[in-house]
Amino acid sequence: MEPESDKKHIWDKVNNWEEELLFLKSIIDKTELSETIKWGGPVYVYNTKNVVGIGGFKDYFTIWFFNGVFLKDEKKKLINAQEDKTKSLRQWRFTSKEEVNEKEVLEYILEAIENEKQGKIIKPTKKETIVSELLEKEMNQNPALSEAFQKFSPYKQYEFLEYIETAKQEKTKLSRIEKVIPMILGNIGLNDKYR
Repeated sequence: MEPESDKKHIWDKVNNWEEELLFLKSIIDKTELSETIKWGGPVYVYNTKNVVGIGGFKDYFTIWFFNGVFLKDEKKKLINAQEDKTKSLRQWRFTSKEEVNEKEVLEYILEAIENEKQGKIIKPTKKETIVSELLEKEMNQNPALSEAFQKFSPYKQYEFLEYIETAKQEKTKLSRIEKVIPMILGNIGLNDKYR
């Protein structure tokens, strides 16, 4: 074991939870996961796949499961920190070391590793289809547009539809449609310029 002082720098941000995080770390060390540092904090990987991470925040410290959505969560401990953004990440938050039940935490981690071994991941292809009535209307009036749209891969079609339909107001949807029509006709994907 390297002397504690070498480890200090990792925990600068979270030094009010140092002891608690070292305790979580000691639990994770009992598994086959290996520790890496990503995003300024420890992340534990199995075969290069992120399985769990730990970190401290102002009011709590947490262990998060990258594919936590697949955990049975019988103890009802996991929360989805950003309901709309996060499909698979789940957090288990603690506010004191006493709250950390080593046996339970280990069970969750072992289950997460097992899921990783079975290759359970959320596949982006399973997206629920989005219907854009406004775009449909445009395409009905403009067969060339409809034909051009059909040439895109389902994924790129989805990106257009998502872009249009995530607008809250009809007028925004319409202005987004205006914007994408020339792209569709020019066979340019919504995010092509960023790829």
